[in-house]
Amino acid sequence: QTVLGVGWALIQPIVTTGIFTFVFGKLAGMSPGGVPYPLLVLAGLLPWQLFSAALSGSSASLISNSQLISKVYFPRLIIPLSSLGVAAIDFLVVLVLYVGTSIWFGRVPSWHWALLPLFIAVALVLAFGAGLWFTALTVKYRDFRYIVPFMLQVGVFLSPIGYSAGTVPSWQNLLDLNPMTGVIDAFRWCLLSDGQPFDTRGIACSLVISAILTASGLWYFRKMERAFADMI
Repeated sequence: QTVLGVGWALIQPIVTTGIFTFVFGKLAGMSPGGVPYPLLVLAGLLPWQLFSAALSGSSASLISNSQLISKVYFPRLIIPLSSLGVAAIDFLVVLVLYVGTSIWFGRVPSWHWALLPLFIAVALVLAFGAGLWFTALTVKYRDFRYIVPFMLQVGVFLSPIGYSAGTVPSWQNLLDLNPMTGVIDAFRWCLLSDGQPFDTRGIACSLVISAILTASGLWYFRKMERAFADMI
């Protein structure tokens, strides 16, 4: 019974793009590197919104389906996996917004776009791995229902969304410890096609952290799976 429906998936990136463009582009005076600042921000918001929605949905998925878990047996892994599909649909809506904005600014897609699905997969795997940990921990410790949203709020400012990581080279090594930095830079490399070199080190860090989180998350999720129905 919503009025705007799918429009809510567009409101957040539009408002956030406007705010970040004003704060970082106008007030802070950060250089967009020859790219229209709204496009720079929107290209960074695309992977962040995908990751954020997937992580939020998967981390709360078991608690949200507690009645189903306590009554019917089925592979519990299906629940956090389904959250990735919902996040991917919202992502496609925002991607259409980006394409329209890019054409408005006179920038057409290049061959780099062909590699975009690979980096979409990295963002989803990263969210899935972290989500497995958080959803299993939330069943046992309900405090994580508040920790995850707080982490995502802080992560917006710790990730190079409103600015390019290249504008702060002295902080590059520290930024690369954030796995979303490599994903955001890779998205911008694909979408903006501004001639910037590909950040191999950043995406390598993202891949390693994603693999560790997913492998360890699957192990912990399987370990706790039998007790979910009793604890939930």
